[in-house]
Amino acid sequence: MGRFGRVLTAMVTPFDEDGGLDLDVARELARWLEGQGNDGLVVAGTTGEGAVLSDEEKLSLWAAVAEAVSIPVIAGAGSNDTPHSVHLTAEASNLGVAGILAVCPYYNRPSQAGMDAHFRAIADATALPVMLYDIPIRTGRKIATATLLRLADEVPNVVALKDAAGNPAETAAVVARAVPGFEVYSGDDSMTLPLLAVGAVGVVGVATHWSAPDHVELFDQWDKGDVAAARLVNARLLESFGYETGDDAPNPLPTKALLRTLGLRVGEARLPMGPAPAGLEARAREVLASLERSRAESGAQAGRPHRAERATRADQAARAERADRHES
Repeated sequence: MGRFGRVLTAMVTPFDEDGGLDLDVARELARWLEGQGNDGLVVAGTTGEGAVLSDEEKLSLWAAVAEAVSIPVIAGAGSNDTPHSVHLTAEASNLGVAGILAVCPYYNRPSQAGMDAHFRAIADATALPVMLYDIPIRTGRKIATATLLRLADEVPNVVALKDAAGNPAETAAVVARAVPGFEVYSGDDSMTLPLLAVGAVGVVGVATHWSAPDHVELFDQWDKGDVAAARLVNARLLESFGYETGDDAPNPLPTKALLRTLGLRVGEARLPMGPAPAGLEARAREVLASLERSRAESGAQAGRPHRAERATRADQAARAERADRHES
């Protein structure tokens, strides 16, 4: 198991009806997510609308969530401004969080040398473990494998990567060549199972807001070596993965809509993300109902061999029958 656990959620940030930060609901949501089976929380990251939170809001949010739960809280303190990132990292380190998430600088499109210096400055501002975040679809830049490996090797508290680059072959190279103890977490829900196959230890997810028990089951099956069963759980989650973001309703709009249907008062997203399009909560109810049906069907089939095992048994029986005919 990774140092932060296996199933982490990039938590949404709750706002009240006037768009203000709602710390009471943030505490409530954090405790609920812990109760659902999450091993850790990333707070004020992309899903948490970190780009539209003030410094004061981020600091109060990190402190409130870290106080509310017993699981690790990772502070999304990185940005495309190095001195600002260093300042927030230093401040967050005094608030009870367990780690720092440092995203690849966005919009600026820095060189690899610039990224290297940026991440070293952040890591130097804290004694906490630092998780780098590679998501080129949002940042416009890929953290090169050579840069990742150099930072992992030379900076003691750069200990993990949240990988949302969508290239399992390159992730495999990172895992194979990184120093012992450097860990990779999937940063894209739909890529979690493929990344487990090349050595990832966990996920920082979005659909994990409502499917943490399913993700725990997926990891349990994978850890037992039952790949076929893990694939079945992953298939159960595909509709949730497809729901969590899209052109008309980008992340975190769908997640906030779904949490509202569950009675969690997370509010709407701030501009420029909000408001949610019409029909999103109705779609959320459909996704939840479908997931519940799939869970029920899975439970009804418990104790019976799954499809892959049945196929194997059938093949073995056919071979035995052919052998009997040949001997006779």
